[in-house]
Amino acid sequence: MDPYLTEWLNLLLRFLHVITGIAWIGASFYFIWLDNHLEKPPQWKIDQGIKGDLWAIHGGGFYEVAKYQLAPRTMPSTLHWFKWEAYTTWITGFFLLALMYYVGAEVYLIDKRIADLTQWQAIGVGLTVIIGGWFCYDLLCNSKLAKQGGILGIVLLTLATALAYFLTHTFSARGAYIHMGAVIGTIMVGNVFRIIIPSQQALVTAVKTGKMPDPQWGAKAKLRSTHNTYTTLPLVFIMISNHYPITYSHAYNWAILIAIIVITAISRQYFVLRHKGIHKPGILIGAGIATVVLAISMAPFALFTSKPTSPAQAHTTMVEKHHQPAIVDVVQIEQVLKNRCASCHSIKPTDNTFRIAPGGVLLDDILAMQQWAPRIKARVIDATDMPFMNKTGMTQPERELIARWIAQGAPAS
Repeated sequence: MDPYLTEWLNLLLRFLHVITGIAWIGASFYFIWLDNHLEKPPQWKIDQGIKGDLWAIHGGGFYEVAKYQLAPRTMPSTLHWFKWEAYTTWITGFFLLALMYYVGAEVYLIDKRIADLTQWQAIGVGLTVIIGGWFCYDLLCNSKLAKQGGILGIVLLTLATALAYFLTHTFSARGAYIHMGAVIGTIMVGNVFRIIIPSQQALVTAVKTGKMPDPQWGAKAKLRSTHNTYTTLPLVFIMISNHYPITYSHAYNWAILIAIIVITAISRQYFVLRHKGIHKPGILIGAGIATVVLAISMAPFALFTSKPTSPAQAHTTMVEKHHQPAIVDVVQIEQVLKNRCASCHSIKPTDNTFRIAPGGVLLDDILAMQQWAPRIKARVIDATDMPFMNKTGMTQPERELIARWIAQGAPAS
């Protein structure tokens, strides 16, 4: 596919995905907040079947919202449904996944250093994982474990850990993370499509036919809706994770992914409880401490030992410790970065995939290289995810040379 056309399709799909995602997440957060802020209504409202209500003010006006125990005696003339936000988010996300990681499998999904897959093999594994993830989750939620929330959570987390390990040892690091996100997103929209909306339709049908609504439908929908709210923040992180190679390019990227999923889900718990009037700041403090511990453990070199994690970092650490850097030939640095990086990162890229410099990073001359030295260190030395898939063949000695150049202040002459 022509790169220019691909770029436009990427832009449109990503924009629609973000917009519909905001609508879906916003609606989800609002109704969780709403449900947890309902107060006991007056007796005359209880007699009408109302479970709880609340008053709110927004946009210069007052709102009164009421929730029925099961359903009203008669259906209103207009009933608003919240489902298209979820469906559209998943559809745009799937097309974006197909465009970036399936059509462009050789670029973004397949890493020959991890697994020697063909394009169709990679696509087959990806689709199997996404579809299989939903059926496995749904099977567990329909089992007796559904009544044991804690045990179900442990089982799901164990399976998620195994899946993260499998994905990071099958696909490229970015491809692995995005497929974990696709699995979570599919589970969330599956909950809406297969459980939440059908339960609402059953309630509507019961009211229209004058039958007593089955409370089990409401209980199932509530369970799946609760699961969705706890997976929202992990999914948002995965959506933006491609901007942060310090996570997906780490040797233990699968463990980091699971740790972030747990931390973000726990953080969501604080706000869920806060909506109920339960204030437990220890949850956020614990999540913050866990984040700091994770950041320290992910550092490019051990903070409490002198042993770096790579030869390039060894040179950097040695220079920082002894302040006696070997003189680096700036001309050689410029040549290395031009040979290994400028095919993509230049005003006129020559790479057959990237026709516009990714991230706006231009490395056409030594002054530009000096300007972007902190970014070069983060991506070439610390994360080592650049050059992309190492398609230009940057060697370890070249990374060490760049590390020494940056350690002595990235001089331009």
